[in-house]
Amino acid sequence: MNAPLLFTPLALRGLTLKNRIVVAPMHQYAAVDGHPNDWHLMNAGRFAAGGAGLVMVESTKIERRGCGTVGDLGLWDDAFVPGLARIVDLVHGCGAACGIQLGHSGRKARVARPWEGGRALVRTDAVPDWDDWELVAPSALAADAESPVPRALTVAEIRDVVEAWGRAAARADAAGFDVVEIHGAHGFLLHEFLSPQANRREDAYGGTPEKRMRFALEVAECVRAAWPAGKPLFVRLSVDDDAGWAPADSVALARRLGALGVDVIDCSAGGITPKPVSSAPIGYGYQVPFARAIQREAGVRAMAVGLIVHAAQAERVLRDGDADLIALAREMLWNPNWAMDAADKLGVDPFGLVPPQAGWWLERRARSMPGMVPSTAAGADGPS
Repeated sequence: MNAPLLFTPLALRGLTLKNRIVVAPMHQYAAVDGHPNDWHLMNAGRFAAGGAGLVMVESTKIERRGCGTVGDLGLWDDAFVPGLARIVDLVHGCGAACGIQLGHSGRKARVARPWEGGRALVRTDAVPDWDDWELVAPSALAADAESPVPRALTVAEIRDVVEAWGRAAARADAAGFDVVEIHGAHGFLLHEFLSPQANRREDAYGGTPEKRMRFALEVAECVRAAWPAGKPLFVRLSVDDDAGWAPADSVALARRLGALGVDVIDCSAGGITPKPVSSAPIGYGYQVPFARAIQREAGVRAMAVGLIVHAAQAERVLRDGDADLIALAREMLWNPNWAMDAADKLGVDPFGLVPPQAGWWLERRARSMPGMVPSTAAGADGPS
């Protein structure tokens, strides 16, 4: 049997990932004034120590008004670099590559954390820079009936935001990150510009699909210029948002992004409206067809996401040529050692994936108790 593709290294520019398993960026809403803390170290560290090839730090905002909640991470100032560098060092020390997603919430900014209701916040003395936390968007259109109306960005401000993305990428490099991902999905600012529902501009940044793509292309070009040539650049797209932006649009955009030096399209969906994630029925691997479209039609590497939870399922996506990388999010919260478990199920040595502080002991146990079934194995109920 051929070696599982899931555990075959992948070279992206000057970076070689030890396997195709990526921990997708997941908002933690735990930052303090934009700075990471021990929670972020623990969270990234447990995934890296579990054997993933690439651990992505959550969407980190390129300017203050781009923060979604009071707990968003920031990278709009050099002061944020040392705290993020600690995360990178820890992830590298566990044998994984480390990436960061750079984003801007646009009209979806200034809301409560999801478990606190997720609704728009009202002015409070607890946020001393409230006036700087302004909702901006391509057009003065609210995200939904319960959200405030944002202010439409001027052309000059759009150019400033593009440059802010580039400066954040340079800071990400200073912090030692291996990968930068531009967040262009889920109804946030870049996606808002792409969407005909959110973008009603009549200037160079709106109207035709080509003009609505302009902001995304300018951001990618600016980030690529600020990001070292030897380091890969990802872009996350809502390939289908069921609100006027369709897979064919994403394929056209991905081709343009690839020509600008984007190496991987992270293929998600939805976010412009409060409706379900996309028009695809939610189930195992429901977003894989979006990665397949990018992979086969755009000529750019694709990363598949969306309820990929089982090792054989992930391997099949790669074997079928639907994606180059597999990203997991909530399944990693359930089992941070998913990579090690998947290796065991696919017949790969799981113990060499992880630091010796874990791998050495687990291998020793496996040798001494060859008939023992790990608790993560299918049908493992333990002794009766």
